[in-house]
Amino acid sequence: MHDRVYLFSIDPNDIAFANYIEDKIINDDYSPAAVLGELKAQGREGEFKTSICTTTLYSYIDKGIFLRLTNKDLPVKKNKKRKYKKVQKQARAAAGDSIEKRPEKIDKRAEFGHWEMDSVIGGKRGKNTLLVLTERKTRDEIIFKLPDHTAGAVVNALDRLERKWGEMFKNVFKTITVDNGSEFAYCEELERSTLGEEKRTKVYYCHPYSSWERGTNEVTNKMVRRKVPKGTNFDDKTDEDIEAIEGWINSYPRKIHGYHSAGELFAEELEKLA
Repeated sequence: MHDRVYLFSIDPNDIAFANYIEDKIINDDYSPAAVLGELKAQGREGEFKTSICTTTLYSYIDKGIFLRLTNKDLPVKKNKKRKYKKVQKQARAAAGDSIEKRPEKIDKRAEFGHWEMDSVIGGKRGKNTLLVLTERKTRDEIIFKLPDHTAGAVVNALDRLERKWGEMFKNVFKTITVDNGSEFAYCEELERSTLGEEKRTKVYYCHPYSSWERGTNEVTNKMVRRKVPKGTNFDDKTDEDIEAIEGWINSYPRKIHGYHSAGELFAEELEKLA
C-alpha cells in the first residue's frame, strides 16, 4: 500500500505536499480546487517542490495514489434537478417593500453592506433553527442559533447584532433581503433601531417561491449543510459549534474571490469604513 506515495517523487518536499493536501481536504473539508487556489492566492506555492493543477489532483485522487485521501473525502456534488413543491403561501407585513423596489446598484454587488437573510431548519424533533445572514459583495456569513422558528426570535437576533455593532450597524447592514417566510413578517421591528429613533436598516422581500432572488444565501447555505446535513438536530449544537461553522465558511478560499476568503474581503471593507 505504501508504494502508492511514490507516484510523487520520493523527495521529502513532495511527501509534505501530499500530506498537506490530505490534511486540508480530510480535516478542513476543502475541495481540491480550494487547496491549490489558496496556496496560489497566498503566494505559498514555493513552499513545496511539487506543483500540479486541479485536474491533475482530481486524477491522482481517482487513481488512489494517496495513503488516506479518496473520493469519499471530497465534497458531494449533486446534479439532480431540483424539485419544487408548492407550500402554503406566507403573508408578509404590509409595510414590507418588494425586491422590485430595491435599487439596481445592489444587484451589481459593487457596494458593501447589503445582506440576504434566511433560515436553515433543523431536524423534525428539534425546536432550534439557524438564522443566516450573507453579505452580497464579500459573501461573509453571520449565523445565529435561534430558540425557535418565529418572527420574534429573528427580531431578537437582529437586536443583538445591532447592539454588538453599535453606531456602525447602519453602515455595515444597509439593507437586508429576505423571503416571505413567517419568521420575517415583523418588517417594522426588523428595520427599527434599538439605539435611536432612526431606522437601522431597510428590508426588502423577494417574490414568493423565488429563492434565486437570494442566490448568495442559497450558495452559502449549501456550505452550511456540509457541516450540518439535513435532518441535523440543532438543539444538540452549542454556540461554539455554530461559531465554528461560521468561522469555517468565512475562512474558506472562494473561487469567486480568486481563492481569497470572504473573511479577508470583509475585513478589508471594514477597514475602509474605519
